[in-house]
Amino acid sequence: MNANRELIDALNQIEKEKDISKEILLEALESSLVAACKNHFGKADNIKVIIDRETGEVNVYAMKEVVEEVTDPITQINLEQAKVIEMGSDLGDIVSVQVTPKNFGRIAAQKAKQVVVQKIREEERKVLYHQYCSKERDIVTGIVQRYVGNNVSINLGKVDAMLNENEQVRGEIFKPTDRIKLYVLEVKDTPKGPRILVSRTHPELVKRLFEAEVTEIQDGTVEIMSIAREAGSRTKMAVHSNNPNVDAVGACVGLNGARVNAIVYELRDEKIDIINWSEDSAQLIENALSPAKVIDVYVDEEEKSARVIVPDYQLSLAIGKEGQNARLAAKLTGYKIDIKSESQSMGY
Repeated sequence: MNANRELIDALNQIEKEKDISKEILLEALESSLVAACKNHFGKADNIKVIIDRETGEVNVYAMKEVVEEVTDPITQINLEQAKVIEMGSDLGDIVSVQVTPKNFGRIAAQKAKQVVVQKIREEERKVLYHQYCSKERDIVTGIVQRYVGNNVSINLGKVDAMLNENEQVRGEIFKPTDRIKLYVLEVKDTPKGPRILVSRTHPELVKRLFEAEVTEIQDGTVEIMSIAREAGSRTKMAVHSNNPNVDAVGACVGLNGARVNAIVYELRDEKIDIINWSEDSAQLIENALSPAKVIDVYVDEEEKSARVIVPDYQLSLAIGKEGQNARLAAKLTGYKIDIKSESQSMGY
């Protein structure tokens, strides 16, 4: 009796501390005890285990059909015996016959321990999964733990995430205890707990960093319209202001470059070009090729292509090192961009 009372007290405590329903734990315990009954009864199809919710007392019942002549004593009972158990019993009724085995309290206590531990793990796993599932497609701060082969194990607080090699920025080396920002790609529910995949290369990482840093983006005054990134090297971002009195680029750059510099620091000196968005394709392409100066832009809307003329001395700047400036501008605008110098366009 004392052990049963202790079980109920323990479940009440768990409910309070872990926020796991006592009823869920008791139902799980009853189910597992039914399975344990198979050792005693050969099969447990008609067995029911009931734990008293107040005292914790455990009783086992066999559900038996009332028949005239018993052919299977495990599932049947004659009318005379049935009436002793339930006075108004009649043929065809089902009566609960108490069949609690000797020492069943001890078996129940052992099972209770296993079931409660397992259920707590399951429920905690569920809570963790839902907690991190809500962070999918968002940024989190993690602490670098160690390299696992070429992948990096990152601690996010109550759970670890994995930064796979193909989601790392080339050249970034981490030391244990480094605090870094990461973009959550995916959260999977597994028997061992949530499996979280994170990225340092995703363009959305830059977008989310600006959203966290720039109040005008948070309140909807400034919008990030498009973003193109070559992780570790350069990002181009097109922004638009919904308020004519607010300069979108200025808001993102911040006073003396404070806002953009905080993000550049987080991305370990990745360069960031912030340009004004325009509904006019030619204007957008010109802005996207910044810092290069542009003389003219000829746009083919159907082909989604553009021919751009730049001063001779600006050609290499417009194309960029290994074609990067032109490549990012094309990604940002969605147009195929062909850049020519002034003298080339005149057929020289």
